[in-house]
Amino acid sequence: MTIDLIKKHASVRKYKPVPLSAAEVKELVIAGQHAASSNFVQAYSAIHVTDPTKKEALAKLTVNAQQFSTAGAILVLCMDYYRIEKGANLTEKIDYQNAEDLLVAATDVALFTQTIAIAAESKGYGICYIGGVRNNPTEISQLLGLPKGVAPMYALTIGVPDEQNEVKPRLPVEAIFHENEYDGEKYDTLIPTYDETMNEYYQSRSSNQKNSDWSESMATFLGKPRRLHMKEFLQKQGFDFK
Repeated sequence: MTIDLIKKHASVRKYKPVPLSAAEVKELVIAGQHAASSNFVQAYSAIHVTDPTKKEALAKLTVNAQQFSTAGAILVLCMDYYRIEKGANLTEKIDYQNAEDLLVAATDVALFTQTIAIAAESKGYGICYIGGVRNNPTEISQLLGLPKGVAPMYALTIGVPDEQNEVKPRLPVEAIFHENEYDGEKYDTLIPTYDETMNEYYQSRSSNQKNSDWSESMATFLGKPRRLHMKEFLQKQGFDFK
């Protein structure tokens, strides 16, 4: 069942040397196109990176050498208003510089990519999102020839898994599911219990064990600003947050 497949997801960071054919990759991208899209804007594009030199450059720019060297297919997923602007200019000018337009494109590309991911996993492949694309978005945009109106959000590696990672325990559904109104008081009991679960998971998983928990990980992750260059980069690409 699809629900069982979704619940088995775990990121794969090492693949067997089995390439996906161009037809297989295109099939997955077509599946991704059937994700929901706000007002049918379809504000996304996928760059299938097959050139060895570009793969090597992406590996360095994203700091993900193992994934890019072993994956059977590599996609770079982008927000894209350039295509829409080209079409709309046949009748009138468009303006995609509002914060809402940024949210529309970010949501579109996320739904598109996740649908590709589920389609790939349904065929027995493993996948992993690589947010490291946003470490050096200007250089990656130049590498891939991205015009104004297009911005890379993440890469997706796809391939035959050469590792089997445990599924991370998610937050208890009660922590993210509310009825009629938001209930923040329940976190006082739910979060400490979840921290215990995550600490046990981190210390017992088959690789990269550590003595930590969810709250500590989030404090580290959000404890200082990250990728401060993204605002300037997005503005340069035409996403100006008015």
